[in-house]
Amino acid sequence: MTNKPLYYLLLITLLIVYGCSNTKYLPEGDMLYTGGKVTVKDTLLSKKERKAMQKEMEGLLRPKPNSNVLGLRFKLYIYNLAGEPKKEKGLKHWLRTKVGEPPVLFSQVDLDYNADILQNYSENRGYFKTRTSADSVSKARRATAMYTVTTGPQYKIRNVTFPVDTLSKTKDSTNLILEKAIARSSRRSLLKKGDPYNLDVIKQERERIDNRLKNRGFYYFSPDNLLVRVDSTVGKNEVDLKVIVKNETTEKSKRVYTIDDIIIYPNYSLTSAEKNEKYPADSIQRYKDFKIIDPDSTFRPIIYDRTLFFHKGDTYSRRDHNLSLNRLINLGTFKFVKNDFKLSDTISSKLDVYYYFTPLPRKSVRVETLAKTNSANYNGTEVNVNWSNRNTFRAAELLTVSVFGGLEVQVSGQNRGYNVYRVGGETSLIWPRFISPIHIADSSAFVPRTKALVSYEYQKRMKLYALNSFRGQFGYLWKDNIREEHQLNVMDINYVSPANVTAEYDSIAFGNTALQRVVQKQLIFGPTYSYTYTNTMQKRRRNTIYYKGSFDLAGNLTGLLTGANVKKGDTINVLGVPFSQYAKMEHDFRHYLRLSEGSQLASRIIVGVGAPYGNSGELPFIRQFFIGGTNSIRAFRARSIGPGTSRADVDANSFLPDQGGDIKLEMNTEYRAKLFSVINGALFVDAGNIWLWNKDPSNINAEGVETARVGGEFSNKFLSQLAVGTGAGLRVDLSFLILRLDLAFPIRKPWLPEGNRWVFDQIDFGSSAWRKENLVFNLAIGYPF
Repeated sequence: MTNKPLYYLLLITLLIVYGCSNTKYLPEGDMLYTGGKVTVKDTLLSKKERKAMQKEMEGLLRPKPNSNVLGLRFKLYIYNLAGEPKKEKGLKHWLRTKVGEPPVLFSQVDLDYNADILQNYSENRGYFKTRTSADSVSKARRATAMYTVTTGPQYKIRNVTFPVDTLSKTKDSTNLILEKAIARSSRRSLLKKGDPYNLDVIKQERERIDNRLKNRGFYYFSPDNLLVRVDSTVGKNEVDLKVIVKNETTEKSKRVYTIDDIIIYPNYSLTSAEKNEKYPADSIQRYKDFKIIDPDSTFRPIIYDRTLFFHKGDTYSRRDHNLSLNRLINLGTFKFVKNDFKLSDTISSKLDVYYYFTPLPRKSVRVETLAKTNSANYNGTEVNVNWSNRNTFRAAELLTVSVFGGLEVQVSGQNRGYNVYRVGGETSLIWPRFISPIHIADSSAFVPRTKALVSYEYQKRMKLYALNSFRGQFGYLWKDNIREEHQLNVMDINYVSPANVTAEYDSIAFGNTALQRVVQKQLIFGPTYSYTYTNTMQKRRRNTIYYKGSFDLAGNLTGLLTGANVKKGDTINVLGVPFSQYAKMEHDFRHYLRLSEGSQLASRIIVGVGAPYGNSGELPFIRQFFIGGTNSIRAFRARSIGPGTSRADVDANSFLPDQGGDIKLEMNTEYRAKLFSVINGALFVDAGNIWLWNKDPSNINAEGVETARVGGEFSNKFLSQLAVGTGAGLRVDLSFLILRLDLAFPIRKPWLPEGNRWVFDQIDFGSSAWRKENLVFNLAIGYPF
């Protein structure tokens, strides 16, 4: 207690010294610009509305002051501390140019310019009687710009008039057609009676009308052809808006166009464009509405029929225009895709469409070296060799043959020394269309795909066992839009066979049913489906989400036909292996809340349920849920939690067996903030556990010890059985790679007696024994979610 005043005095002194050090390097006679403050004076606005308006206006002020955290300008301090480097390399140069930030001087601030910006902003939002003034205050060589904005009343929209109200019989037919099309679009107008006047909304309305007209055939129309007249004299603080077509609009812009000829150049060369169009007449192939100039028959015409939305006689539509381009690009076959619309030589109201495609090399070989990390705290490397044929059957089919090999090592955790080696291969064939006896219509911008895959993997877990895994899939992938994606595997077959099981593993697995199942043959077959929705690509949104739901139905039809019932001992084999029968679903929901330009709050909840029945008493090991590790609950070793309140009690020199379950609940939340340069920080809390659907069977091992995972089954006490951990971390964001370092520790241990599971009172960073038992370091690549 006696040292606290001294501590506070020292802290205050350091802050004062720190602050002074940032001003003593300033040019003589200048001051450090600390930012601008806007005060909005308006008696009609609520306090909340005024604050929001002031914040938005302050974001318009230029220049921006030096960045600060809690009032401390670390980047400026580092800039001054580094000094002027003598050469353009080395630590000083890096600190000054990459980490540091030069001072923003008050002499760089133009008060009048900023005042004009605020004036324009106010008037563009309907405050036509705004008065703006600017001043500044300074102290200790620091200056703040002060702006006062007196808005006055905001003008509201009284009436909105579209051309339908002013149609004249004296106008020519093209004018009438255009104005009628504009009038028909008024139903969804952004300009609403009673709304505040807003120039940005008027601009958006012009864009909306133009987009509507483009989808009605007005190819040459432009938003600049529209004028919105504003009359502010019609009433007290009210305006009338009138949408009109400018007099100088050309006849070409007023006309509706239809599609005439569709000409396709599938082998277009960017380096010799003139030569591309000089093919002999007999090289032109006609297929439905298309003229195809492809003397080498590189592609079958079927791909154009499935990707192009235009047909001869169609009215031009920007929607179909963009959909066609998007689908062509998504084929993954063309390096460049370009199209051009030209007036027809025969009829003035028709357009000829020209498509120019530059194909990618048909065959290619790619070698990849990857750095990998997974939720089991294993880090390693993998080498992939991929051979691809992008036009296997001349309809943009993608055939890929891959071989791979890798090594994974646990950096921290009990499984050090039990390294994992993986080798294998995979062959897949993707058709850019649905291959189905049922015709499925598709009109999205994304090409639907049918995929067939066969793969083999040999996985060797040193000193324990090896697994041979064979897999075959046939299914469909499609996207409704950029946010939604579906994957349906009509058939997904997985066969796993063990090999080279060691005596060490046998001795530990003896009498332990859960460990024995890991090295048993497994046969899984049935349909799987997943749905993904995300809008995280919309960077300006304050709230974004990610959701993935998956469903897995294995062996259900076979179990129904054979009457398999493991509880009665009626287990059915297929090819000498008991097939798995279960229904499983998993839901992964993530929410991202942007708090500021450099910080966000990320949260995730995962709920998974697998119900084994019929031929199975629990989920097969490779389909079970696991929890803990670098991408899960980071305060606990990978796959070491649960199920339920059970805990694996193994020798410290032995490996830690994976703990799997049939039910999973996991919750995570993480605060992320930019610290400086490429360094980001994070604070996080994780919680969750796994459980068994059925009670673990009782077994006695060689030492006469009960091996059943007591307390592992799911019950109504599941919330009291959650493991909880917290910690902090750093992320090194190199754009092409994010290196993550997390340090975490548990604050709730589910295996302890009920009432003693919270362990806040045991936290002791000064104790080496506590640190050894509880601190968990995670090294990973990428964000956990």
